[in-house]
Amino acid sequence: MSQGPLMPKATAVWLVENTSLSFDQIADFCKLHPLEVKGIADGEVATGIKGLDPITTGQLTREEIEKAQGNPNHRLKMAETRVKLPEQKRIKKGPRYTPVSRRHDRPNAILWLVRNHPELKDAQIMRLVGTTKTTIQQVRDRTHWNSASLSPMDPVTLGLCSQIDLDFEVQRAAKDRPHAVAAQEGGGTLMPAEISTAEPEPTRDEPFADMSRPKPAKEEEIDVNSVFAKLKQLKRPDEDEDEE
Repeated sequence: MSQGPLMPKATAVWLVENTSLSFDQIADFCKLHPLEVKGIADGEVATGIKGLDPITTGQLTREEIEKAQGNPNHRLKMAETRVKLPEQKRIKKGPRYTPVSRRHDRPNAILWLVRNHPELKDAQIMRLVGTTKTTIQQVRDRTHWNSASLSPMDPVTLGLCSQIDLDFEVQRAAKDRPHAVAAQEGGGTLMPAEISTAEPEPTRDEPFADMSRPKPAKEEEIDVNSVFAKLKQLKRPDEDEDEE
């Protein structure tokens, strides 16, 4: 999408009053709606705006206007400027400016960041608080001249940075940090062979079984022949006594 002219409504007023261009041609050049250009022609829109000549400002040439007037399908094109502006160099942002009334709170904010977000780098803390690397190192090493009376305080609460900036730096530090698997407390131990080689317990088919109740002991199968054999042994002594 090409860039529109300076003061588009004033340019449209001049083109409506001084040319026979169609509403669509003027609207396309000035980046306006055709109905808005029609309102300018009817005196309902842009009342009191003085027309701006795009020829004297170097935005259009007379030949381009005449060409568009002869061909309703032609679209006006901006004239190439003869003045070349130098490219603006990107200025590297310095440390964040901290008001004078808040500068004495920076060591407290540094201490809070060091304790609560140790993953932050010194450069990130410098951007958040607007301090120097020397001050950060002194707070870390407890060699700051006022380290005895320092107390950790949230830099967002102190007004040194916004919550959005703090969250952005914390997320950025988390991405840069390698994903290390934290070891369990006390160290891991190997499982006994009895547990690792034991067969898994059979699963129940009942979906709503009560697992809290103890499993009933499996009844032994009764051998009918052995039962009758024992009964015969008991009857034999009685029969011997009757015979006597």
